Amino acid sequence: MKRRVVAGLLAFGWLGAAHAQHPGTHVHGKPEARAQYGQSFERFAGEMNVGMEKMMSDMHAPGYTGDPDIDFLAMMIPHHEGAVDMARLVLQHGNDPVTRKLAEDIVASQRVEIEGMRRRLDDLRRGASRIDPGGYPALGGTRGG
Repeated sequence: MKRRVVAGLLAFGWLGAAHAQHPGTHVHGKPEARAQYGQSFERFAGEMNVGMEKMMSDMHAPGYTGDPDIDFLAMMIPHHEGAVDMARLVLQHGNDPVTRKLAEDIVASQRVEIEGMRRRLDDLRRGASRIDPGGYPALGGTRGG
């Protein structure tokens, strides 16, 4: 128990230090952000922050089952959904054509990965022991492999 408390405090300290190094990452609602970056960026940052909070909440919502495979998939699905949401925000607010292309690729590839993870998670929750990955999207195809 004591180790968990210490680990939690270390993690909290690390997160606090990370925020201190990047104070502009939470600009939503701060008047100085509007003056420094403008209302358009403030909207983007606010939507990004809401999305990140939702992703983190959704990742932890199922709780742990004691099965690393199930827990991994249950947490990775909302993580990848968060990546899709972030990519859509840059498509709405961003201007750089290369970044926009990357965002489009993220939306497409993450959708494939989410579908594969959902299907595998459903199989594992039903107790399926199918090892052959043939029924799932090949991740190598979405990762350039």
